[in-house]
Amino acid sequence: MREAAFVKQNKEKWVAFEKAITENLKISPDHLADYYIQLTNDLSYAQTYYPDSKTLLYLNSLASQAHQKIYRNKKENKNRVVSFWKTEFPLFFYQHQKTLFYTFIIFGVACCIGIISALNDASFLRLILGDAYVNETLSNIEKGDPTGIYKSGSMVGSFLGITINNIRVAFLAYAFGVITSIGTAYILFSNGIMLGAFMTFFYNEGLLFEASKSVWLHGTIEISVIVIAGCAGLVMGNSILFPKTFSRRVSFMKGAKDGLKIVVSTIPFFIIAGFIEGFITRYSNMPVWLAMFIIFSSLGLIIFYYIIYPILLNKANERQLYRIKTA
Repeated sequence: MREAAFVKQNKEKWVAFEKAITENLKISPDHLADYYIQLTNDLSYAQTYYPDSKTLLYLNSLASQAHQKIYRNKKENKNRVVSFWKTEFPLFFYQHQKTLFYTFIIFGVACCIGIISALNDASFLRLILGDAYVNETLSNIEKGDPTGIYKSGSMVGSFLGITINNIRVAFLAYAFGVITSIGTAYILFSNGIMLGAFMTFFYNEGLLFEASKSVWLHGTIEISVIVIAGCAGLVMGNSILFPKTFSRRVSFMKGAKDGLKIVVSTIPFFIIAGFIEGFITRYSNMPVWLAMFIIFSSLGLIIFYYIIYPILLNKANERQLYRIKTA
């Protein structure tokens, strides 16, 4: 390719990247990384075919600025943790929302299977939930306190134990992605069937609303975030099955990193769910309006952070990139 054609083909991309790094514009880390990778590829090409050209000098200078901006100044960011949850992760997660939808479908189908199985086979409940849990809950129902099992233990102990266990389940759903998406799908399926059987158990006892009012106080965030952790596992698993233009090793490393970023984002939400279960769920006699407020506020928080907010940020980011290119 002639140098003039090479410059014409890539000039718009280089100028946009140069403006982004010189004007300190807020761009998704993934977009920034993609720009940098493309720039280094163009630089390598220019070094091979245009060794003494002005194009090579320009690309060398631009690559040097980019490297300094991305890597050397990275340590100076004192609000890295805040920026991760506020900007970096939502922008990043936008590309995986379709995977989240598929994850939700898998989990929803499993719930339906659990419900249908529990409705048609009484022994299925004990098989899935265990005799000890079923017997204790039936005993609590006779005492007039169907969700009494959530009142056992100290508040702090329950909070810590529940939070740690929930995080363990989330990382398990992610880790099973290492044996491809089938591993994570298995974790999602088993948890979905368990949830379906669990809710059917209270339905059979005529206590569905009473139990839901208490269980979904913490369960709204807890179940939602298990699904999101499943999304992390599918991201890693899919990277093995569908490497696209990458080698399978590189694709897996990228998928594992992306999945880990997703599952780490769930930790604050599991802490919130653990707090609610440890300190609030035990008050099953709270007013219905208060319980509904907590449940729908929790659902709104999850939907906003993982669905609406990434879309809004991405649209703002696209408008910004468009202004850079047309300026």
